[in-house]
Amino acid sequence: MKPSNTILAISLLLAFGMSGCDKPGTAEQAGKKIDEAVSDTGKKVDETVDEYEGKIAEQSAKNAQSWDDTEVTAKVKTGLLGEPGLKSMKISVDTVGGVVTLTGTVDSKANSEKANALAMAVDGVENVVNKLVVTPTQ
Repeated sequence: MKPSNTILAISLLLAFGMSGCDKPGTAEQAGKKIDEAVSDTGKKVDETVDEYEGKIAEQSAKNAQSWDDTEVTAKVKTGLLGEPGLKSMKISVDTVGGVVTLTGTVDSKANSEKANALAMAVDGVENVVNKLVVTPTQ
C-alpha cells in the first residue's frame, strides 16, 4: 500500500470511529454486546469441554471394564485348564461386567459344579452363569 493510501485508510477508520461517538451510548452498547458475546462463547466452550470430558471418562471406564473382563476370563480359563478331570477345551468362558458365563459340555454334574466353584473363586468375578450341559461319557 502506498503512503497516501495508508493515510486515506487510517482517515476512513477514524471517521467511522468518530461517527459512532456522535451517538450517545453507542460505544457502551457495542462494548456490552461484545462482552455478552464473549461470555456466551465462553459458556458454550465450557459446556462443550464438560461434555467431551464426560464422554472421555465414560469411554475410559468402559475400556477399564473390558480389560478387567478379559483378565477375569483368562484367569478362569487358566483355573479350568489346571483342574484334573475337567475337559476344559469343551468349556467356553465369557465375561461381561464381572459376570462369567460358562457354556459347553462336562461329563458329570460334579464337574459342572467344580467349574462353577473355580470360576466363582477368581478375583473380580461377581457372579457365574453356569450353562454347562452334562453329557455322560460312555
